[in-house]
Amino acid sequence: MGADAGAERSVELSRRSSSSYDESDVRVRPGKSSRPRTKTRPQHNDAEAAMVVSVDRGRWGCVLDGDPQRPIVAMRARELGRTPIVVGDQVDVVGDLSGKPDTLARIVRVGDRRTVLRRTADDTDPFERIVVGNAEQLFIVVALADPPPRTGFVERAMVAAYAGGLQPILCLTKHDLAAESDFAAAFDDLDLVIVYGGVDDPLEPVNALLDNKLTALIGHSGVGKSTLVNRLVPDADRAVGIVSGVGKGRHTSTQSVALPLPAGGWVIDTPGVRSFGLAHITPDDVIAAFTDLAAAIEDCPRGCTHLGPPADPECALDLLPGKERRVAAIRMLLTALISNESWQRPAPAD
Repeated sequence: MGADAGAERSVELSRRSSSSYDESDVRVRPGKSSRPRTKTRPQHNDAEAAMVVSVDRGRWGCVLDGDPQRPIVAMRARELGRTPIVVGDQVDVVGDLSGKPDTLARIVRVGDRRTVLRRTADDTDPFERIVVGNAEQLFIVVALADPPPRTGFVERAMVAAYAGGLQPILCLTKHDLAAESDFAAAFDDLDLVIVYGGVDDPLEPVNALLDNKLTALIGHSGVGKSTLVNRLVPDADRAVGIVSGVGKGRHTSTQSVALPLPAGGWVIDTPGVRSFGLAHITPDDVIAAFTDLAAAIEDCPRGCTHLGPPADPECALDLLPGKERRVAAIRMLLTALISNESWQRPAPAD
């Protein structure tokens, strides 16, 4: 019956002229919502501080107040969008903070990073990736044999550390296989701290450098990095790779993870790397890390790469008295910054 009445009204309206319509003839469909839109976001004044210790497929493992006994799992709040969150970040979390199985908190803020370790896929890739946030030190783990060391990788890792505000430390393993190696001598003029961390080396010197610090470990696969982590953190439960092929290691750590040290502090075990691009770093970034040289480059001509003659015949670094060896050592880092050939490690053969 209602349908017939509607049809009759439609016929009646079609016979009337448009000038005879009034507001009673107009039907207005109600809107979906009368609630006004707003850009106001919640303040989350009750949020608690936490440190990110792991990242895995949209879920972040955190520890409340940096306490390894208070772990939680969190997701990224919608208002953060695609804000990158990495291991070492200081964050604020809300929601279920009990840490019980199947509970999920939300990360609502990411604190400013004091230091940043960045890399690009290669030197032609403009997109930089943040590897670790807020680390105080970068432990560069290098084997003196099997696989053989390459100074280029150490130099590029040092460049990334200096540019990001981290203190680089060179940790040498497997020196029992190359006891007479003079590899470390290449870095004598860079004030680089060097320590031995092989299976048969005592851990006390390593612990003295790591305790109460947040330290990122980086190195090629197969150099003994995960073995070192298992010695430092006995219950770390990290896989220890077996070197296969001709000096090529298999990746044994697939995700970065922060592990608490028994005496305090954290080590961040990062995946074994095959590439370490530095497209995001300029020569001035490197020089700025050396306070005894940083002021001098203000007198360099525009576009100076600080490599000296013949590329930069007017580089102000050449005018510093008594700094010849120091400048030469830093130019070694700058050469590594622009050259990709001496450090790349091919992927293991299947």
